[in-house]
Amino acid sequence: MALIAKGNIFAAAALAMLGLTAGSAYAAPQCGNDASGFARWVESYKAEAKARGIDTSPLAGVKYDTGVIHIDRNQHGAFKGTLDEFMARRAPASYVKRAKSLWKANAGMFSKIEQRYGVQPEVLLAIWGMETGFGANSGNKSVFQPLATLAYDCRRSAYFTNELDSALEIAQKGYISASQMKGAGFGELGQTQFLPSKYLQYAVDFDGDGRRDLIHSTGDVLASTANFLKGHGWQAGGGYGPGEPNYRIWNEWNRATIYQQALSRFATQIAH
Repeated sequence: MALIAKGNIFAAAALAMLGLTAGSAYAAPQCGNDASGFARWVESYKAEAKARGIDTSPLAGVKYDTGVIHIDRNQHGAFKGTLDEFMARRAPASYVKRAKSLWKANAGMFSKIEQRYGVQPEVLLAIWGMETGFGANSGNKSVFQPLATLAYDCRRSAYFTNELDSALEIAQKGYISASQMKGAGFGELGQTQFLPSKYLQYAVDFDGDGRRDLIHSTGDVLASTANFLKGHGWQAGGGYGPGEPNYRIWNEWNRATIYQQALSRFATQIAH
């Protein structure tokens, strides 16, 4: 569940999407603020993870990711400007038209998801569109290198160590193969950009094929997104504009005020 337009600074919004969670309960390797200690940190992490029963083979060959560090250090620039300017970049009129078309073409699926989770179709379409252009820009970079880099980095080491643990668990348990675990470059997975820990908590197998596939299955993607919102208190059928019951839930998706405002407006445009 994340916030990304691939290949640009909006990948940083993945950090803003969710509140901090507790890191793994073990003695963390020494973090660092540059590349000098990364290789040593990786070997230390792998040894401790192995002792906890975690298969770290997906970390073979990972290198310090300067790109993700640059984005992390400069993420606030992604939210500069007016709401209209932000909407023009992330939810243009063409996206509203596309969302309406997708709703019409998948009306039955959206109806079933709303019945099960209480989340309106336009809400899911707004998130889907703003995150990845309705799945067109989910990213193709392995999640393991950026997650390892951010877990090593002192700025949010505990938070991203938890995400790295979660990513390795997903691969080890066969939920998604390590080779398929690719995203926009901040460790996010799938068409609405779930961080790995949130995949473990909220991803669902909506299409009934035995897999929670947030990469290829539209039903799984949207139902999992609805499950996340429901899990954070979304009130079935409730309004999502400023002052309405569900507006505060946007904050659980992304901490940036302008992003919350944009999602609310985008969903409203889709519904009308």
